Amino acid sequence: MKTKVETLNAPKATGPFSQAVISGNLVFTSEQVYLTPEGKLLEGSIEEQTHQVMKNLKGILESAGVTFADVVKTTIYVTDMGNYGKINEVYGSYFSDPYPARETVCVAALPLGAVLEISMMAVKP
Repeated sequence: MKTKVETLNAPKATGPFSQAVISGNLVFTSEQVYLTPEGKLLEGSIEEQTHQVMKNLKGILESAGVTFADVVKTTIYVTDMGNYGKINEVYGSYFSDPYPARETVCVAALPLGAVLEISMMAVKP
């Protein structure tokens, strides 16, 4: 059985997907770009955009009853590996050791013309 997660603290899902789904004690977020909760892409530096993605994910995780401390796996998609260091610095500021497992994948394009997208899996305590 799975439960849909919805929050106003992150952009609404704009297609046939949920902001997150809980299955048992596992929480799976959909990938988030740097949309504001109102649904507009945040203009600004890659650091500001990364903070927006993390704020979106924080809102979704909290709505599911977990925090960044409960995250066990993340996936980061970027369109330019030249941004990796700046993204990694901001991303890392949201976690502490032991850090989640992670992969970073460079792709040709992302939805809405975004340059960064992150998804997470967490375990409910």
